This record gives sequence, C-alpha cells and structure tokens, in this order.
Amino acid sequence: MTSGADLDLDDPRTDPQEVARAAAAVIAERTGADRHDIALVLGSGWKPAADALGAADAEVDHADVPGFSAAAVAGHSGTMRSIPLASGRRALVYGTRTHYYEGKGVRSVVHAVRTAAAAGCSTVVLTNGCGGLRPEWAPGTPVLIGDHINLTATSPVEGANFVDLTDLYSARLRDLAREIDPSLDEGVYVQFPGPHYETPAEVRMARVLGGDLVGMSTALEAIAARQAGLEVLGVSLVTNAAAGISENPLDHQEVLDAGQAAAQRCGELLARIVERI
Repeated sequence: MTSGADLDLDDPRTDPQEVARAAAAVIAERTGADRHDIALVLGSGWKPAADALGAADAEVDHADVPGFSAAAVAGHSGTMRSIPLASGRRALVYGTRTHYYEGKGVRSVVHAVRTAAAAGCSTVVLTNGCGGLRPEWAPGTPVLIGDHINLTATSPVEGANFVDLTDLYSARLRDLAREIDPSLDEGVYVQFPGPHYETPAEVRMARVLGGDLVGMSTALEAIAARQAGLEVLGVSLVTNAAAGISENPLDHQEVLDAGQAAAQRCGELLARIVERI
C-alpha cells in the first residue's frame, strides 16, 4: 500500500478509498481510538455546538491527515475532535468541510465522509448553514433534511455504480430527532455550486422544483455516505432568508451571527440526538 503522504486525490489513478483508509489510520494513531462510531460534519454557524457533545480527549489538525486540508471558510474549525460519549461509543467531529466551490474536486468534497466509514462509523450527521425559503423559518431555526436536489451537475459516484437514493436521509433518525424536539420541521435542501449566493430568480426556481432550503454543501457528501453504507441525518440551520425572500442583502457574517445565537439550542439538540443514535 502506498504511504499516506504519497496519496493524491487529484490523481485519477489514485483509489479514493485507499486515501480514506490511510486517513482513518492516521486518525486512529493520533487519537488512540481504534474506531469511531458516529461522524459529524459541522457547517457554517455550527462550530459552537460542538462543545455540547462533550469534551474531546484528542484533537487532530485536518491538514495533518491524508486528503484533508485546513479550513477555508470563516466560521469553521481547522481541527477534528474525537469525543467519547456517555453511551460508550465515540464520535468523530469534523470542524470543517471542503466545499465544491473550492475547486479541489468532488473526491476532496466527500473525503471526510469516506474517511468516517473507513474509521468504523455507521452513521453520519451532516449539518450546514443555509438560506430559508419559508418565511416562517426565522434565522436560527434548525430544520431536518428530508430530501435534496443536487444542482452541482456532478456526483461523487464514479463509474457504473448505481446507488439508490430513495431513502437517503434516514426516516428513523428524523423520527428520533422529532422525539427529542417535536417542534422540528423538515424540508428539501437544494445544493447550488456557489460560492456566490443564489439570485432571486434561482431561489424562485428552487421553490418551483420543491426546495425549502438552499446552500452550497451537504448533497454530495450525503450521496457518498449512502454509497459507503452510512445512515445519514441531515440538519440545516436557517441562518438567513434566501435572496428575494428578504429585502436585505446576503452576508456571510449574518450566517455566523445566526449560528452563534442558536448555538445552545443546536448544540443541545445534536448532543441528545447523538446519544440516542
């Protein structure tokens, strides 16, 4: 097997699963944990929520793990945490993600999910900060993802591998989340490529297509998670009204501020869900 340092996700000759296994081996070595059970990907606005999951007994810089790179977006953390849970299981918490708009390729976008599977995880929780298309969802509202529309015009699945996405976002986990917080609503997430925000016309298109939430992440990761056999829970934090829904201009600082304001509720919600998965 090639050493982790020599593995290049951009090289089409490289097997992305081999890079994921190399990354998982480094994580196991650095954290002292042979395996992890649940992975969480924290999106914009979710960074403060990580603390509610419990104290990490090990942290690893993303840039020190094969296939990963440092955080490129404000509001993300450059470290991954290994957190022992009261249930006796262990959570692997990614403080950042690679976005499609960074131009590093789809393999890099979904590498964290594939690494989670290689590290032993059976479940992944994907979170994001997003624009809301429903006026009743004020900034700071968490919303379960029931389905998605992928408008990136690409897929992480390579070759003639026909992955069924019928029940991609686990109904069991959504029901569990609503047992914990019956006020949780759910919607359809629409991933645009970014990094620019959507135009009002694009938001209207998303509504016509059946979308309720718009953002720049999650869908590609969810597809890769399903291919890897992971059970997927998606949770969006509405950080702003989408273009054309609100008269105010869109601003990434607004995303961070809404996340900070909702941190306690979202952190407690995640912690309670993760303990029962």
